[in-house]
Amino acid sequence: MINDGFDESQIEALFTHDGQYRFARWGRPIAPVVFGTDDKSLDAIKEAFAAVAGIANMKLAETDPELGANFLVFFCSKWEEIGEVPNLDKMMPGLEDLIGQLNRAGANQYRHFAFDEQGGIKMCILLIKVDGEMAKLSVQALATDQMARSILLWSETAFLLKSPIGIIEANNMAIVRPPIAAVIRCAYDQTMPVAAEDPTHVLRLASRVMQLLIDGEEDD
Repeated sequence: MINDGFDESQIEALFTHDGQYRFARWGRPIAPVVFGTDDKSLDAIKEAFAAVAGIANMKLAETDPELGANFLVFFCSKWEEIGEVPNLDKMMPGLEDLIGQLNRAGANQYRHFAFDEQGGIKMCILLIKVDGEMAKLSVQALATDQMARSILLWSETAFLLKSPIGIIEANNMAIVRPPIAAVIRCAYDQTMPVAAEDPTHVLRLASRVMQLLIDGEEDD
């Protein structure tokens, strides 16, 4: 993994937004609720969510004391369906304009984050349009991918060239790629802040990530 070019500069790029370094992790347990899918898929989705949360040594919560649910996931077949969700426009001002933007961009996913007083993530609204590309993935792979993308405030370009997940050929199960899993685990180290805008933060994060990957290679 280390020789794959995954170095400090690449880790910094994962959290660089329009030239500004901005890191944030969840500041509270994640309490998900999923809309627009059947019960069988829901079980698989929550299992995958829990597996990714486990990388960060987190357990999913049934409810959030302040918000009830703080990770709202909406599946749709076309973006216009999102505009019909009751009260969603109150949580996402400008929703109608956003739907137009997503259509014009040909997007199949969108995340809206809210933050607490410390800058940590307190809520995420995830919108997923199940298009041809999404339909190629199993429910488990789709949920693993989406949770990996939602567990930190990644940059918009973080996964343009390479997905955060990989597929194990032996059982066709998705996992978070080891370098990305290492970033997630180290980002949730209790000695690290829940949010940071100082680029020196990446020095602390990268040193932990590289050591974790080295230890993993030695264990192999």
